[in-house]
Amino acid sequence: MSQPRSLDNRRRVKLFGVYLRNNWQLYLLILIPIVFVIIFKYAAYPGLRMAFMDYKPAKGYDRSAWVGIETFEKIFKDKDFHRALKNSLAFNFLDLLVGFPVPIILALMLNELRFPRYKKLTQTVLYLPHFLSWPIIASVALTLFKPETGLINVLMVNMGWIEQGIPYLSEPGHWAVTYLLIGVWQNMGWGSIIYLVAITGIDAELYEAATIDGAGRLRKIWNVTLPCIRGTMVTLLIMNLGRVMGSNYERLSAFGNVSVKEYQYQLAIYIYEKGLAGSNFSRATAVGLFQSLTGLLLVLGSDWVSKRLGEDGLL
Repeated sequence: MSQPRSLDNRRRVKLFGVYLRNNWQLYLLILIPIVFVIIFKYAAYPGLRMAFMDYKPAKGYDRSAWVGIETFEKIFKDKDFHRALKNSLAFNFLDLLVGFPVPIILALMLNELRFPRYKKLTQTVLYLPHFLSWPIIASVALTLFKPETGLINVLMVNMGWIEQGIPYLSEPGHWAVTYLLIGVWQNMGWGSIIYLVAITGIDAELYEAATIDGAGRLRKIWNVTLPCIRGTMVTLLIMNLGRVMGSNYERLSAFGNVSVKEYQYQLAIYIYEKGLAGSNFSRATAVGLFQSLTGLLLVLGSDWVSKRLGEDGLL
């Protein structure tokens, strides 16, 4: 038994060597992002000990005192942390609820376009917002949504839909809706790429069989396309669930103002104000570690549930 297995392993190594020689350019291209991930994701792990220390930059790791879970106890007793956690969970779950189906719908619509040039142009236009920074998006949004002079309000007033401008970005309720929708708009084009790739991998014979059975476009989407990309949908849903504890400081600060601070105050703002701005690096690290561990538990839990429901899961 051992000899055939060793020969099989040698054959695999030899085939991999041939593949590596023929495709070394591809491995060279992914070398930079791999190094980036190693440096900024894994090389920073030793710094997590700051969460269990009264860390002082002047003293360094060696002379800073160990405090155990004292920092976590202070955080969990802090009312500002509770407010930031509540806002982060609420907005991230709403973002997931609203934003997750949109890339799927967009990918289905793009897949149905029959003019290649128009399809490529549409894809390019929809992908562009992903590459814009949040300060740029926020400045454009502030110009468009001003209550008196913003293009959106001016058009709606002139068409008789409203009598006066709506404070989209200066009133908490309107700000929350606008903030969520702008986030969906910014990410929907980029998120649809994975679904388009999954759709292109569907066997064309399935569509031919559906056509023979008299299925129209909508019936093909419902009975062929969606079931075939269900695994991709589950995988991305699990990954998105792992991000519900996160928050984007750049996005929050770009859209923030005094009148909406109650909703704007999320974990990223808390980490900056209570941690980094006050040189309390132990608190900032502890909150970040709490976010990461909670996200990991959510991913593992959702993966377990998906497997119990008959899906492949993520892990």
